[in-house]
Order: sequence, then structure tokens, then C-alpha cells
Amino acid sequence: MALHTFIQKIFGTGKSAPQVTLAFSEVPAWITGRESTAKETLVTATREPMREIRNGIATLQLIVTNIAAAEHDESLHPKLRTIAKNSLPQFVRAMKVNLNKDLPEDPGEFYPIAAECIKNCLHTVQGQGRYLQAIFPDDMKAVRSGIDTLGRGINSMNPVLAAYRKEMTGLAVSREKYETITGLMADLEASEEKVKRSHARIAEIRERVASIDQELLSLSQDARMKDIDEQRKVHAGLCGRRDDAARTYSALSMTASHVFRKAEKIATKQRHASEVSLLNAAMEVLSDHEIPDTGRLDAALAAACPLAERMIADGDVVVKNKEERAIFSDTPRFREEIVRAGRSLRELEEQCQRAECAIASHPLLVKMQSLEREKAQLAAMTVKEEQGLSELGQWREKTQKQIPELLQQLREKITEMSGDNVQLQDPELPAP
Repeated sequence: MALHTFIQKIFGTGKSAPQVTLAFSEVPAWITGRESTAKETLVTATREPMREIRNGIATLQLIVTNIAAAEHDESLHPKLRTIAKNSLPQFVRAMKVNLNKDLPEDPGEFYPIAAECIKNCLHTVQGQGRYLQAIFPDDMKAVRSGIDTLGRGINSMNPVLAAYRKEMTGLAVSREKYETITGLMADLEASEEKVKRSHARIAEIRERVASIDQELLSLSQDARMKDIDEQRKVHAGLCGRRDDAARTYSALSMTASHVFRKAEKIATKQRHASEVSLLNAAMEVLSDHEIPDTGRLDAALAAACPLAERMIADGDVVVKNKEERAIFSDTPRFREEIVRAGRSLRELEEQCQRAECAIASHPLLVKMQSLEREKAQLAAMTVKEEQGLSELGQWREKTQKQIPELLQQLREKITEMSGDNVQLQDPELPAP
């Protein structure tokens, strides 16, 4: 049987055959069967060429051994004898290396080693061997003939290996498509459960939010809210009085600081360091954002006011408005007034804080605030769940379009490999 006919018989003749319906789940077995057939075909179709190549190599080894042991014709020209003496050992050594190869039984592994052997033998014959043509014409002719035999064996293997590789490549593509499809189908099925769980969590969250709203409504109508409202009114009144005290204290401190600042410049100009220090200390206390200690405040003013009064009396510092004149025309009264304002401000601030803490720690408000925090957390969870659900829906939509495309590609690949003899049956796809 001709090799071409043999290959056609194994890998496909083009003749019509009974049509077979292939269930999607049977694709792996179909691929495995085709792979097994392709391997068996390759082994069968290459058995004879491989045997010829092995025999050809053995024949070449014998020829090379004979050339190595041959005696030179004494009638040869001395120059030719010199060439033979120099070239023959190199030729024999190279050929033995080329031919001394372990040839595997597997055709795919056998082929590249045998092809490399032939290429190297040709290179050696065209190299050192060309000098031996005239000396050993018959032997070198036999070497070339042996290499031709190897070449014919390799050429016989070419179409078989090409058909095998094409078949295996097609089967690898089919397996990859099948595994991708089954993976996506499994992911789709798993995603259905994810969708159900996500909807269940959203429903559970909404139910809890409705319960919180109902509880908040009930708490807002609780009788204890009246007490809280009264506490808030008291707190608001205290805050108003505190703000009034703060404005009074601020007006006095700003006015006094303005005059002290002018006095400090005069003291600096006159190089009275101690006076500069006392004036700066007073301005620092007055400009402090925290409510000052009244004892520290009065001590600082007691030291600074006489300095400012003296400079005003000497005409070094000019008071320009009635507020400044009112303060520095009677500094003992000013000190008493600002200390009283500072003390009142501190006391009112403390009362405001206590009232605020009492309201904030009221059990009813604590419960309501806890519910509001839980509601905010649930709202964030809802947004996250809905976003995840949206992304999952987009993925499912994309995947449900992708699977039919991959199925069509698999169907086309199977048809390409088997003609119209095998028809792929679509699997049952997950519901949209």
C-alpha cells in the first residue's frame, strides 16, 4: 500500500460516512479516542521508514569502518596520498560521531535526531569527504547512496508527522474550548446561587431597616422625649448665656490688648526689657483661646495696667475711644470686671458641657443613636450588595453570550477534523 494511500485511510479519506451525533459530555472521550488513533497511526505509518533509517545508519557505519581500514593505492600521486593521510582520520571520526546516535522508539523524538544525523553526515561528506572522492571513489559513492537512503526515510515520515501534528493541534484546541465552556457553565451555575444569596441579603437588610425605622418612630414618641426636650431648652439657655459672657470677655480683652500693644512698642523703644516682658505676659493671657485662670489673669493685669496708665499719663500712649478710656481710667474696676467675666465664662462653659453630656448619655438618645448608626451601616451594605449584584449580572450577560460563540468554534473545529460525519449536540445551558 502506498504511503499516501495509507495516510488517507487513517486520517481521513474524504468519503462520506454515517453521521454521528456527539453529545457535549462525550467530547472528552471523542478527543481521547482521536488522540489514541492518531498515535497508533503515527507508529504504524512510520515503522517501516524508521526501520529503513536504522538499517541505513548501520550500513553507513560499516562503510565508514571499511574506509578507515582500507589501504591506499601505492600508484596514487604523492599529493593524493598526503591528502588521504590527513583527511581520512578526520572524516572517519566525524562520521562515527554523526552515526553514533541513540534513536528513540517514539516517532516524534526519533525524527529530529535522525534528521540532524543526516544533515551532519552531508556536511562531513561535503567537507573532509570531498578530498577522499578520488582516493576511495566506490566507497564514497556508497556513503552518498547510504545518506540518500536515510533522506528517503525521513521524507517518508514528513507527511505522516505533519498529519499527526495537525490532528493533535486540532484536538488540543478542541480540548481547550471544551474546558473553557465547561468552566464558564460551572461558573454560571455557581453565580445563580450567588445572585440568590445576594437578593436574600438585600431583602434581609431592607427588612431590618424597616424595623429600625419603626423602632425610631416609636422612640421619638416616647414620653421620655419631653424630659429630653426640657434638657435641650436648658442647654440652649446656658449656651446663650455662655456666648454673651464670651462676647463680654472678648470685648474687654481685645480693647485692653490693643492699648497694651501700643505700650509694649513704647517700652521696646525705650529699652525697658522688664516692662516689655510684663506687657507681653498680659497680652498672652488675654489672647489665649482657652478660658484663662482668673488668678493668673488678675496677676498679669495687675502688673501691666500701671505701666500702661503711666504711659497714657505721660502722653506716650494715646487712648482713642471711650472703651479704652473707660478701661484705663479705672483699671481696678476693669480688672474686677474682666475677672468676673472670665469666671462667669468658665462656669457657664462647664455647665454647658455637663448639660450636653447629660443629654448625650440619656438612655433614649443612646438607643436612637445606636439605631441610626446601624441604619447607616446597613445602607452602606445595601450599596455594596447592589453593586456586586450589578457587576455579577453584567458578567452573567457577557458569559451567556460567550458560551454560544465558543460552542460554535468547537463545532467548527470538530467539523473541520471529521468532516460532516460528527455533529455536536448543544449542552443544556444555565437559564439567563
